[in-house]
This record gives sequence, structure tokens and C-alpha cells, in this order.
Amino acid sequence: MSKQEPTYENHLDEREARWFAIYTPYKREKMVCRQLQKKGVRAYLPIQTLVRRYTRKIRKVELPLISCYVFVQITKTEYVRVLETEHVLGFVKFAGNLIAIPEEEIDLLKQVLGEGMEVNVEKQSYHEGDTVEVASGNLVGTRGRLCAIQGKKQFLVDLEFLGYTLQINIDPKLLRKVINGVVI
Repeated sequence: MSKQEPTYENHLDEREARWFAIYTPYKREKMVCRQLQKKGVRAYLPIQTLVRRYTRKIRKVELPLISCYVFVQITKTEYVRVLETEHVLGFVKFAGNLIAIPEEEIDLLKQVLGEGMEVNVEKQSYHEGDTVEVASGNLVGTRGRLCAIQGKKQFLVDLEFLGYTLQINIDPKLLRKVINGVVI
């Protein structure tokens, strides 16, 4: 009986530049973004301007919307150039897979920040009964219902195929929430 090797997804493309997130050390996001841009890499750091009130003064500060993240739009040939940049810790991966971020999500970040309002970012939370879609792996695009949360790394999802229900354990990093038919 041969053991099947796990398959990994890599959304890097030879010709089409796609968006990916990279990790940086805390408070190094602006520096990394500038370094990447100097190298000719299209980099985006969502920054929000906040008003901070101190006892003796009021100050405007510019802070990254998502701490320790910078977004890059690259092709496969630029991958190593990004990794070789000082203070880049690596690419954000989902269950070991290098998944591209849809252009619409980057545009949404730009639009939200353009409104000039304070934004709070929280990791997506799931609740039993939520409709979810598998975002990676062999079942990508498959929708189901979250039946049970069995710890931080295992969710039980009900998938309906051909009139049958399959219940699978899946890592929440592989899921995206579906609200009103739209993947969030």
C-alpha cells in the first residue's frame, strides 16, 4: 500500500501578477514596503491615520491596518526577490499553501481606508451553522455547513454531494465564510 504524498497549492503564475501577503517583524511594515518598491516590486501597505489623545497633546499617527503584513503583487520570477528583502520573514500561507489574494479584497482595503474612518481588524470567527466554502485543496469551491468546532484547528463540516452528506474534519485555515451567497 503506497502512501499518497500531500498536494500543495501554489498560485504563483509565470505571467499574471497576483497579490500575496508577506510577514514582517512588528513595526517594520513601512520599511519593508519602501524596500520592495525600490526593488521595483508592487507593494501595498494599508495604512490608517488615527487620532491619539494624550494628556498634553493630540497627535495623528499612521499605523498599518494589519500588523506585520505587507501585500505584494508579483509573478513567479519575483518570488525570490521578495524573500531576499531585508525583514521579510516569509509569505503568508494557508495550511502550507501559497494562496493568492483576490484583487477585489485588496481594492476593498483601499476603499475602506479611503473613507477616513477608524477600522478594527479581527480574525474571522466561525460559528456552528455557518455556511462555509473550502478555499484550498482538492475540495476547493465546495460549500457546506459548519457542524461543530472541535478545537482551534479542527472543524466538522457537512458537505452535500449528490443527495448524500459527507462530514469531514478540516482545518479552519482552509475555510472561508459564505454570507448571502458571497464568500467573505
